[in-house]
Amino acid sequence: MEQQQQAVLAAADRLVDAFGRHDRDSYFAAFAPEATFVFHNLDRALRNRSEYEAEWELWETRDGFRVRGCRSSDRHVQLAGPIAIFTHSVETDLSFNGEPTTSTERETIVFEQQASGKWIAIHEHLSPRA
Repeated sequence: MEQQQQAVLAAADRLVDAFGRHDRDSYFAAFAPEATFVFHNLDRALRNRSEYEAEWELWETRDGFRVRGCRSSDRHVQLAGPIAIFTHSVETDLSFNGEPTTSTERETIVFEQQASGKWIAIHEHLSPRA
């Protein structure tokens, strides 16, 4: 069990690291094509990775969106067979049209273990942190 938890944490680390570097390709590669997304700052759920990629591109072109850094803390992994629920607190440095801002949120990422043993994200839920 400890080995599986460490593998999930490593997958989460790769995802968070890619996000923090604004590395779109590596970030989105961490999600299954059918992954779903629920973000507090959107009025709808995103029903697959391609919907999120389109939203990200809109943020970049319309809002000058850029991730400048990301820090994960208060991390926890709960295993349920081939499913792992990763929760953490996340502090993100962003810029919109060149103006820096920092957000503090709570996030749940659900991972599924593939036949190859690799953990891939299948759902992400982001909520504001009080």
